[in-house]
Amino acid sequence: MSAFGRAFALGVEEELIVVDAATLALKHGSAEVLGAIDVPAGSGSAHPDTYAALVEVASPVARTPEDGVRAVAELRARALAAAAGAGSGLIGAGIHPDGAWGDVVHVDEPRYHEIHAQLRGLLRRTPTCALHVHVGMPDEATAIHVYNGLREWLPLLQALAANSPFWHGVDSGLATSRAQLFRGYPRSEIPRAFSSFDDFESSVASVVAAGDAPDYTFLWWDIRPHPRLGTVEVRAMDAQSSLDTVLGLVALVHGLALAAEDARVPAGGWTPREALMESSFRAARDGLAATLLHNGTRRPVREIAQDAVARAAAAGGDAFALEEVTRILQLGNGADRQRAAFTSGGMPALLHHLAAETATNPYI
Repeated sequence: MSAFGRAFALGVEEELIVVDAATLALKHGSAEVLGAIDVPAGSGSAHPDTYAALVEVASPVARTPEDGVRAVAELRARALAAAAGAGSGLIGAGIHPDGAWGDVVHVDEPRYHEIHAQLRGLLRRTPTCALHVHVGMPDEATAIHVYNGLREWLPLLQALAANSPFWHGVDSGLATSRAQLFRGYPRSEIPRAFSSFDDFESSVASVVAAGDAPDYTFLWWDIRPHPRLGTVEVRAMDAQSSLDTVLGLVALVHGLALAAEDARVPAGGWTPREALMESSFRAARDGLAATLLHNGTRRPVREIAQDAVARAAAAGGDAFALEEVTRILQLGNGADRQRAAFTSGGMPALLHHLAAETATNPYI
């Protein structure tokens, strides 16, 4: 059963890391935080995810990128207040930069027991956090067309959103270590393009059967149609400390989805999965300094991003919100800011930077 019918409405989900209020060390305290959050009816939701060190907040269905981010900003503020009451704090990042290998507690719910049973030691490394953007689709055919179009831009989105250069207290050499940690999971890739919704359903059914998975939500692809919600869901991006960056990323996904609705299939067909996966690794490794395959040639991220912003704006995207993408290109992404903070004062300065930026909220 599908819920398609909301054309290009938005949903925004962000995962935040729970930390000790004093030391900013990883803390497995989501139950206390979630137990204290007051979420008014109709304002979205706050709930656990796989790890007890994470809190996920999700906007209600939103009309514009700014509406979605304002809802998330309000939920983030409520979560921060609840965390403070529990002696905790929250930071937005792909992973905790100083979390110890194996410092993991899993949430005691059936879904997460099933994931743990499937992934075993892969799920006992360190918690990972992402920003997910849902774009509502009017029907199944449009969902597949937009899915195919958006998957072409996934490496760019990954580069812009890279926000986890440090793992286990040291620089990983990557702009997003979260992306590569997540690649260790099964069914965590950029899937192929689909010719139709039936093609998508047939492929999903075969993967679910082969993996003995409960349903399609156990396919942790970087992008996927989500029939139960009636959306296409982009899942390739690190969680963010800066809400301004969240706005820019949401606006870019939304604008590119609008552009993809009427886009023609490229003359050479959709980019093969293998080539997109290679660009995805380059984006994860090099961030804004990456060169990625685009229209048949490798081009710098900044050039591709300018093309993306122009297309998103021309398709009716939010021009004001898209300015935040230009600001990322000018000032750097989260990975750049993390490295600058570390250079200025080591890991303590980096953790305080993340906590301060996560608490900065210009939307409420």
